Parts: sequence; C-alpha cells; structure tokens
Amino acid sequence: MKKKPLVFGIGQCSLDYLGLIDEYPAPDIKCECSNLVVQGGGPAATALVALKRWGCDCCLAGVVGDDDFGGRILSSLDEEGIDRNGVLVRKGRSSQFAFIVSERSRPRRTIFWRRPTGNPLQSGEVNLERLASSSALHTDGLFIEASLTAAESAKRAGIPVIVDAGTLRNGMLELAVLSDCFVTSEDFSKALGGTPEETCRILADLGVRLAGVTLGSNGSIVLYEGRFIRKAAFTVEVVDTTGCGDVFHAALTYSILKGWDIEKTLDFAGWAAAMTATRLGGRSGIPTALDIEARFP
Repeated sequence: MKKKPLVFGIGQCSLDYLGLIDEYPAPDIKCECSNLVVQGGGPAATALVALKRWGCDCCLAGVVGDDDFGGRILSSLDEEGIDRNGVLVRKGRSSQFAFIVSERSRPRRTIFWRRPTGNPLQSGEVNLERLASSSALHTDGLFIEASLTAAESAKRAGIPVIVDAGTLRNGMLELAVLSDCFVTSEDFSKALGGTPEETCRILADLGVRLAGVTLGSNGSIVLYEGRFIRKAAFTVEVVDTTGCGDVFHAALTYSILKGWDIEKTLDFAGWAAAMTATRLGGRSGIPTALDIEARFP
C-alpha cells in the first residue's frame, strides 16, 4: 500500500457494555460482575477501527438514534478518526446497544443486544460516489438492501467486496454472489444446513473467491482456488472473545489490500483475532501497526 487506501464500511455500530463473571449463572439469582468496560462495538465499526489503526482511511455508513447511546457511538468513531458522515441519525429512535458477559472459567461470552430501532439504511442513502473512490467495501450485511446496492456498484468498479457473514439473513446469499471474500461464522454455516466444508463449497459455487468459516477455538477453514486450507487457532490466555471475528475480517480486508498470499493472510487473521481475545472488549486488544510489522514483515 503506497498510499493510504480508503475502506468503505456498511453495517453495525453499537455501544457495548462488557463485564466479567466467574461462571454463567442459573436463572433467578444475583451474579456480580467485575471489570466493567464501555466502548464502541459492532462488526463493521470495529473492523474499521482496526483498519484505521493499521494505516487505512475508513468511512462508515450505518444508522444510530438520537439518544445518548447514539452520541457516544459517534464520539467513539470520531476518536478513532473514522469518517462517519454516512452514519445517519434517526430522530426519535434508539441506537444499537449490547450488554456482553464473558466468563473467566472458559473462553465464551453471552451477548444481549438490540438492533437500532430506526429505519434500516436504504439503498438510496449510500454515498456511491464516495464508494467509487474506495479501495475495498467491507460489510456485515445487517442493512442488506444497502449492502447489495453497494456491492453491485463495487463489483462494477472492480472494488473488492469483503463480507463478515455472522448471521444467515435474507439476502446474504445474494450478497455472496457479489463478494470476493465471504467468511461466515459457525452459526451461519449451521443455519445453512451443512458442514463448514459444505458451506465453503456452496459459497465457492456462487462465485466467492475466498470462501470460509470461522470456528472459534478450532480455528478456521477456507476454500481458495479449489483448495481447502485449515488453520488452528493461536494459543493465548483468553479474557474475552468479543470482537475476535470483527478483527479477523478486518485482517482479511487489510491483507487483500496489501496483496498478501493466502497463507500469510490467514495466519495474520488468526493471530489478530487471538490478540483481540486477550483484553476485555472488542477494541482493547486490537494489535497495533507496530505489532503487525514485527510479526508479519
């Protein structure tokens, strides 16, 4: 990357409250949590935060309400230097919010969340002129109509489309047809009704060049140029797995922009996700640009 590339993001931006507990409780009892952290979240927004810290310019299109959460979400994007002119404020509506509980005893967390109550981002609200000047489109598919419009425009312009497919929603497979890199969560793969290998084949048959499934502590599997590649998860002392998938996908986007080969790409993505898990919150543990240069020269 000789100059700073622009990554155009579409999707979720949230305010996250995160706490640690010893073990997830049974119903109807009190459970004390510790180490409460409040920070911005959301798959697309967190991915852009990582990419910005790694040297890319980033702009986000999404939706917040005019509540206190919305103001804090926008402030978190401003603090990271992300262009959030495409994040629309829906008057009289509530912003996306999550409360996340991570267990000390095992590497897992439970997310309670509410999507924004305002109208989803519409196709006509996407700044396609801004997109045309970008180097990559990165989306989590929550605003599916807007994402499809942007992906169609990006594909016509030869701009790579990277999708963080966490949930199998209506339109996601149509989005896959327009994607260069489409990596799903294990839940998405199960909802599709097959094994991770079968999910990769389905996506590849739709035209996805880099098709894959993330498998948590079991690493990941991708199908690339007709070859399955399996990667084990990096071993770290896990504090919280929130944001690991977001940063994994950010690393895929970064690697595509850098032109790295598939082995280096997947090693970097797995390592970046593992580093994220060493801190509470999806953004606290994102590795720095200097960390990346040291490990992936």
